[in-house]
Amino acid sequence: MLKWLSKYILQKWRKKMAVKIKTKYGLVDISSNVISTVVGGAATTNYGVVGMASKNALRDGAFAILNKENYRKGVVVKIDDNQIVVDVYIIVGYGLKISEVSRNVQDSVKYNLENLLGIKAKTVNVVVQGVKVLD
Repeated sequence: MLKWLSKYILQKWRKKMAVKIKTKYGLVDISSNVISTVVGGAATTNYGVVGMASKNALRDGAFAILNKENYRKGVVVKIDDNQIVVDVYIIVGYGLKISEVSRNVQDSVKYNLENLLGIKAKTVNVVVQGVKVLD
């Protein structure tokens, strides 16, 4: 009974943690950590984005800018039936049009997911966690 239960939990966990792509050579699993890294890299390359912010700003340090190794703390990936919904938490530069920066982040994230990973995002939600004065 215990072996069956642990196998069932592992299968459910894998379903939520990876996107499966079937090719003529076999099955490719792309983990949510890989997706988060690609999303974080795509978001930070946009003009006006100062950096990534943690989704748990109060717990991880109020509005601290995340470095490249911690992009996944600023991205939430939800996988349901091989369709993904991405939440991106960013900090925007002061004086810039936030709606325009956010739209550019959405476009960039969708483009990179499709071209780098072959994944079509159902939704890309951008959450602006803060505004920083640029030097």
